Amino acid sequence: MPGSSPVTPDFGDQPRLAGSLSELAKGMHLSGILRTAQQVRELKAKGTPVLDFSLGDFSPKYFPIPAKLLSGIVKALESGATNYPPPPGLLSLRQAVSDYVERCSGVRYPIESVLITCGGRPVIYGAYLTVVARGDTVVYSVPSWQNDSYAWLSGAKAIEVEAKSENGFQPTLSEIAPHLKNARLLCLCSPGNPTGTAMEPQAFKEILEAVVDENRRREKLGGERPLFLLYDQIYSSIRVNDNKHRYALALVPASAPYVMTMDGASKAFSATGLRVGWLLAPPAIIAKAGELLSHVGAWAPHAEQAGMTELLKDEAAIAEYRTSMDNAVHKRLGALYQGFAAMREEGLPVDALCPDGAIYVSLQLKLRGKKIGGEVIADNEAIRSLVLKETGIAIVPFQAFGLTQETGWFRLSIGAVSMEEIAEVFPRLRSLLAKISS
Repeated sequence: MPGSSPVTPDFGDQPRLAGSLSELAKGMHLSGILRTAQQVRELKAKGTPVLDFSLGDFSPKYFPIPAKLLSGIVKALESGATNYPPPPGLLSLRQAVSDYVERCSGVRYPIESVLITCGGRPVIYGAYLTVVARGDTVVYSVPSWQNDSYAWLSGAKAIEVEAKSENGFQPTLSEIAPHLKNARLLCLCSPGNPTGTAMEPQAFKEILEAVVDENRRREKLGGERPLFLLYDQIYSSIRVNDNKHRYALALVPASAPYVMTMDGASKAFSATGLRVGWLLAPPAIIAKAGELLSHVGAWAPHAEQAGMTELLKDEAAIAEYRTSMDNAVHKRLGALYQGFAAMREEGLPVDALCPDGAIYVSLQLKLRGKKIGGEVIADNEAIRSLVLKETGIAIVPFQAFGLTQETGWFRLSIGAVSMEEIAEVFPRLRSLLAKISS
């Protein structure tokens, strides 16, 4: 009642309640990325300045969305686009995506092969649940982005292949091949998150051909369900050093019945908060994935879909935006990598991988087993905590992406930092390293 004291709910014994939840819910865990981000927010709330390289996101201050996209969204809202869109996506956007993909890749997908979703996550979730039955085997390399969570949610048996730094932490056919015979789904991401590296074209082609060969073997036996490939190319638009993105169906057309491709606006157009993604796949998969995702309301907002349609139809606007964005990304990636390379040349316990694309630099800090203030640095988590505490630099260990080896590798994201902040990294790290003993 107005004027009376508010009711304060008594939720009871929360640990006991948590213990009563479903096994599915209890088996989930907070992403290591979000754990670091939470600590960063707490530090900032206390007034502590942080150089935040933790989240794979863009600051609108440095990476605004395309003007054409913004005006298209505003126009759509003003015209009343606030109701439900069709569950598979606006027909106009599905057509625009098909046209856009053809211009980029030379592959023409029919509209029946395009599903619009609220960002890339529903694409991955929907792809898993559409082709993976409980107990099926899913194969993916680590480090990679949250495949462990999607395998858990789908009830799959996960086989994690630890990729090697000398291959840019991208998997090779020799590493994957032993697991394909019994697999239902293989997951790849290029350019990679967290690595910022891309698969070599020949290596990617060999894997695609192996998927085709495995399915031909199954067809001859009769009755066995196919092996599918989920290809995450959300960073395909962001490439450096003239590295061109390789599209699965352009490389190996025979792979078409088996490949599901994830892409979207979040990284290509700095539009992480607008939530527009798409799945490209055989029509039979699109139909069922669309039905499945409709029950969790995973469609992109109506106005954002309308705005994205306007942008994708405007080749000149896209080209102008790509020039501007690529310049900003390349400057940041280059400065960060070159700074670490210089430290490596000085003999400091630092290494880094030259990025091929995306918005990440892979940094290695060889500090495990060394000491600071008499305390032994035990593992990557200890290094991460030490770097944040002593330098105010927030980085994410590869353990957050499934890597088990304690080899000192971290992801740094450049989407929310300035060139001035990047320049600050190197003196701060040098100061910390000077305090560390063998």
